[in-house]
Amino acid sequence: MSNRVSVNKEVTVTAVYFRGRGDLKSFPKRMEYNGQEYTFMESGLRFLIHKGQQLTQIFDMTDGMANYRLKFDDNDKLWTLMDISEAPRALA
Repeated sequence: MSNRVSVNKEVTVTAVYFRGRGDLKSFPKRMEYNGQEYTFMESGLRFLIHKGQQLTQIFDMTDGMANYRLKFDDNDKLWTLMDISEAPRALA
């Protein structure tokens, strides 16, 4: 079981990558948090949440060491790091 730490702080996403055929979807590739830069593997998950006219995107990303859940608010154009958890270790 992973240790999940709630963060809920605004972060800066400094790079994105695109995935998909025809209808490209963007994912965070690199973010800055607490003066450090984190680079994600290109294997994230994206969830869309619609509330009326408001669209929020949730991303589950990993850098291989930890898992990160980020939220992007389409209205405010702000990124929020929601939480961090330890990445599962590979079985030997």
